Order: sequence, then structure tokens, then C-alpha cells
Amino acid sequence: MALATIGGRPVLILKEGTTRTRGEEARRINIMAARAIADAVKTTLGPKGMDKMIVDSLGDITVSNDGAAILQEMEVAHPAAKLMVNLAKAQDKEVGDGTTTSVVLSGELLTEAENLLQKDIHPTIILDGYEKALRFVEQELEKLAIEVNPDDEEWLKKVAETAMSSKLISAEKKNLAEIAVKAVKSVEERKGDKRVVDIDNVKIVKKKGGSLSDTQFIRGVVLDKEVVHRDMPKRIKDAKIAILNLSLEIKKPEIDLEIQVSSPQELREFIEQETKILRDKVEKIAKTGANVVFCQKGIDEVAQHFLAKHGILAVRRVSEKDMQRIERATGGKIVNNLDDLTEEELGYAGLVEERKIGDDRMIFIEECKNPKAVTILLRAGADTILDEAERGLKDALYVVRNVVEDGKVFYGGGSIQAELALRLKDYAHTVKGKEQLAMEAYANALESIPRILAENSGMDSVDALVEIRNAHKNGNVSIGIDALNSRVADMKELGVVDTYRGVKNAVAAATETAILIIKTDDIIAAKPYEEKGKEKGGGEEEEGGGEFKSEFD
Repeated sequence: MALATIGGRPVLILKEGTTRTRGEEARRINIMAARAIADAVKTTLGPKGMDKMIVDSLGDITVSNDGAAILQEMEVAHPAAKLMVNLAKAQDKEVGDGTTTSVVLSGELLTEAENLLQKDIHPTIILDGYEKALRFVEQELEKLAIEVNPDDEEWLKKVAETAMSSKLISAEKKNLAEIAVKAVKSVEERKGDKRVVDIDNVKIVKKKGGSLSDTQFIRGVVLDKEVVHRDMPKRIKDAKIAILNLSLEIKKPEIDLEIQVSSPQELREFIEQETKILRDKVEKIAKTGANVVFCQKGIDEVAQHFLAKHGILAVRRVSEKDMQRIERATGGKIVNNLDDLTEEELGYAGLVEERKIGDDRMIFIEECKNPKAVTILLRAGADTILDEAERGLKDALYVVRNVVEDGKVFYGGGSIQAELALRLKDYAHTVKGKEQLAMEAYANALESIPRILAENSGMDSVDALVEIRNAHKNGNVSIGIDALNSRVADMKELGVVDTYRGVKNAVAAATETAILIIKTDDIIAAKPYEEKGKEKGGGEEEEGGGEFKSEFD
């Protein structure tokens, strides 16, 4: 509770139970909390990085070395630590890869800032130095970027393989990289001079069983559904597809009605009328030449019967997102009213088939002419491997998208960070005053990426860093850490490639987060919310035999 005084009398400013930490103490606590998060994921960086096992409150286990996945599963309480989690989430959402790099870099910037603070350098000077360093680094990134042809699939495969090198699925990275490139190139679109890729149009379907090598790329859509009626065909060649956002059922009235039936004849006529309505709906579909129906809503049993008599394969309760994917894959149009359904609205697929995958039946829509929505059927023997494979494959899809849209890359293995650090140190010498120290500290933080990669590979990080510095001073900008073979090597020869967007976003986001934490000198925390009854025994029986029940019981 914070107090102010007027004429010697105390005045309450904040609610009772509120805690407040100010000045150097607040800054020290924030930096310590943020560094703890960075230290937690530091050992996962690179192909030889370690995995983390996170067990949640329900006992579910997540094993991963993906920075975003680890931080998302951790139940972080401290506000500064939550900023680091948000940094990883933002990097993952914007770029799809480089989450660990951004968090580690932010942690190293805070470590360097703490060292400067202990030398009585004012936070404002550190912030100014960091901001100048960031502007310089962003300019240098533009100069160092390597222009590539987005249609050159070799570059795209290199980027995808690099993204998956540090994942559990690295053994199958070549095969999965090819699939990721095919998927992204299939859904790529041109908008004027720009290339645009919407990753939502690449559906990943996970099915336990088999191995990662059994993963398939389908030029179409796979639905975790089955044919609604046993008499319907299970395989249709040259499928003409009706995509219906409507119900093939008798509509219920919006108000409650009571119908009195006085004879069996009236009841029969009532049922026949319902049957006629459904028969007419099916006849309308059949007249268009459709032999496959995907319905977002329900299909009545009577309608199922008539569809089966016409030899039409039907699937019901397809999700809205899948309906949109079917529309993009088959070239059809989603119809909201049967009166609008014509032959022009129908989609086309060379094959629609129900297949058994593992213990489940699934619908495959394949051999589409020019699909703008595709599917990757991901297989693995265990749920843990399947989840990690999905994370790795998504990273690969995102980085390939980045290269297709930007047309720029950097060589990886920490080589780009080492080159930036070298150039920044030279530039810092031209800056007067204490800001020079902050810029040199920023350069040291950049060098932490190759240093940590070396440490995680079992190398002597000091020797490795000295060797990289010497190589870069001689103009070899692509020299970095070959983590797989624990040596310093040329990333150009090894084909280790990072995306332009990933590196640039990681540096900018890490710097902004570090600046935000350094700039904070006051923590005002409200009293934590407590549910009623907690202070009376936390849900145990109270005196008098009463029993506490939560609202979730």
C-alpha cells in the first residue's frame, strides 16, 4: 500500500494489498526475471541444443527444443518474464522461426546493460546507445542481405532444412523440406509485383502410426471425416463437387408449434411432405451433375438415402475453414442457397476417396487441377514426436514463405551476428561519450549467438569466437559455427541459411524488449485475486458439516 502525506497526515493512493518496488531495485528484479527466461532456453539453441520437458498441472508432458513451445507451456508469473514470453510468441507469429535466438539475444542485451549499470552509467545513456546500435544494425542487414530467386527451389530447401536442423525431426529434414517447398509453392499467389503466401492454406493433418518417412503431400484437401451413408460410393473419379453452406434437413420453426394429427392418414401425409421436400433438395443437387457433396451443416437420414440412390458421395458438418480450403483447392464456390447451385459453381477433383488411415477413416480430395489449398498428412509413431514434428514442419513452412515473399537470405551458424558485431564495434569507435560503451555492449550481445552455438556443440567457445573474428576481419562473412560437426566452417559451403525476415525481426524485437525492461523503474502490483472460500480452508469442509463446491463442479 502506497502512502502520500498532506500536512503530515497519510493519504492512501493505492488499494490495500498493492505492492510497489521502485528505482534500481525494480530494474534489478526485472532484469533478473527476464534473464532467467533467457537462460532457460539458451541450451536449446542450435542443432546440438538440448530438449526441455515441461509437465503441466494436469500431468501432460511436452518435450521440445522450440523456444516458443517451451515458453508457451511454462506457467510464468513475473511480469518481466511474461514480456520475454510475449517476445517469443510475437517472433513465432510474425516469422515462424528464430524464437530462441530473439529471447537469448534479449537476455544477453540485459546482461550487458546490467554490467553497465553497475559501473554507474545512467539507463538513458544505455538506451540511447542501444537505439543507435539497432539503427546501424538494420542498415547493415540491408547491405549484407543476399538476393535470391524465389523460384530457385534449392535455396528454399536449404532454408527449410536449416529451420528443421535443431528439431527432433532433423533425421527426415530432406524429405520434409521438399514437402514444405512443394506446399508453399502450390499456394503462392501474385498480387501485382508481390508474391503472397497464406500458410493457412496449407493444412497439416496428424495421424499416429507409421514413421516420419510415411508423411505425404496431397495436392488437395484431407478431411478427418467419413462418408455419411454406408450405401454411398467410397470412391469417385472425376468428382464434380457441390460445396454447401446449408442444411439438408427440414428446418425447425423459430417458434414452438403444436400440430394436432387426427388420423393415421394425416400423419402419413405429413411425413410424405417432409420426404418430398428433402427429395426435391437432392434432385436439385443431382441435376447440376454433382457427384460429391460437402455440407457445412447436417444431412437428414432421408436426404442421405436419396443422395445414395443418386450415387452421390456426401460428407456433413465440415468446418468453415475446411470448406474454404475445399473451395480454393477445387475451384468451386461455397453456395448458401440451393437455388443458386449451378454447374458453374461446382468444384473439380480427379479423385475423392474415403481411406482408412490407422484406425480412422478419412476423406481425400486429390488430383485437383491448380489447387490453392494443399494438405500434409504427417505420420509418426508417438504423440510426442508427432507434436514436435508439426512444430518443426510449421517452422519450415514459415521460413520458406519468408524467402518467397522477401527474396532475401543470410548465411546462418551465427555468421551474420558475428559480422554485425564486428561492424558495430568499428562504428562505435566513431561515437563520442559513454554511448560508445553501450554500443560495444550491444556488439558483445550479438556475438553471444555464435558463442552459445559453440558451447551447445561442445566446443571451446573462446577459441571458436576468436577464430570467427579473425575470419570475418579477413572478409570471410559466411564463417560460422558448424554445430553438427563441432567446428568453425563456411556456412556457404554447408548450405546453412537463415531468412532475412527472421534475423531482422529477431534483432529488432529483442532490442525493443530489452529497452522496455531497462526503462522500467517502478513495479506496482495489485493484490493477487483470491477466490471466495480460499481463506476458509481452500475448499475443505467447514464447521457445521457444510461442503465447499466450486462453480466448476
